[in-house]
Amino acid sequence: MSTAELPEKHPAEGDGVEAALEAVYSWNYDSEIEELRTLYGNALERQWIGLRDLDWAREIDREAFSDTISIGGFPIQETAFWQRLAPETRWEISRRSAAFMLSNFLHGEQGALMVAAQLVNAVPHMDGKFYAATQTLDEARHVEVFAAYIRKLDEVHEIAPSLKTLLDGVLSTEDWMKKAVGMQVVTEGLALYSFRDMRNATREPLLKELLTYVSRDEARHTGYGIKYLNAVVPTLSDEEKAELEDFAYESARLLVDSRAGTSMRESVLGLWREVGIDPLEAMGELAKERDTIRAAIASRGGRRGPIRGFVIPTLRSIGLFSDRIRSHFDEMFTANLGPAYAGLDDDPELPEDLEAWVESA
Repeated sequence: MSTAELPEKHPAEGDGVEAALEAVYSWNYDSEIEELRTLYGNALERQWIGLRDLDWAREIDREAFSDTISIGGFPIQETAFWQRLAPETRWEISRRSAAFMLSNFLHGEQGALMVAAQLVNAVPHMDGKFYAATQTLDEARHVEVFAAYIRKLDEVHEIAPSLKTLLDGVLSTEDWMKKAVGMQVVTEGLALYSFRDMRNATREPLLKELLTYVSRDEARHTGYGIKYLNAVVPTLSDEEKAELEDFAYESARLLVDSRAGTSMRESVLGLWREVGIDPLEAMGELAKERDTIRAAIASRGGRRGPIRGFVIPTLRSIGLFSDRIRSHFDEMFTANLGPAYAGLDDDPELPEDLEAWVESA
């Protein structure tokens, strides 16, 4: 299509957010943070091409998809409630729930694409600019492959309001360290944990292969934030650290705090209504199977969720998890999940080798 053939308003769909930032030159072309330069080299070696390396001619295996889809890590497929549903109903719930989650992965990847491009401009070290450039290419590839898979499955759903607010906040802040915390630690950490969880749960071949490729990239992206922030956080004042902690907490809260009625969980339950299932009745039936659900979760090594299972250990590892911010997370978990989920002493340590962790079952 030539430019003359473009519609008067192009593109027809879109949105905008003010995203001014300071573009910083670096006149030092030597490596200052060697770990980032090494990560950049790894990224160059591990590039892949979505249209070439994934088999898009393969149809989605509906039975495998319905029997093994992870709905937020919840083992619903192992309950009697799930097995009583008609196969077509299970397919519709699985397909629509997955399309919603994958759509928000897709939208999140577009946000990450734009933030990574911002980081090329905003970070002060050449090592950081080099790696952010490779991440920008990675994120473009992720947008491409998620959009292609969703087209085979359903249609792209609108972005969840909470995710949109999070991405807007990360894009609009002028502080590159807040961008790194909001995107590389919180958003990428949530994505990495969720991709790994879904990849390990599903037996649908194309989805498993796609998520394997994407998760390997995301492990590097999260590693970038960890290595970079580990280098700069010790140089900050207490006030600057507190600002970063608050930004991280608010970013995480947007996605998991259901008190505003805009969390991802509420959006997924809304899709159940479209299939003809009352979410309250379904939750009541599932509550009767607590022992089955707990046993299924325990057989997988327990279930903490992406915030407690990954984001908090990451914040702790980079020195952004003071007693003050710990109390904020504790209050949020208590309000959303009950007192039994308060207390953060038993949360895991951050894996030393993120790429190896991603590959593990």
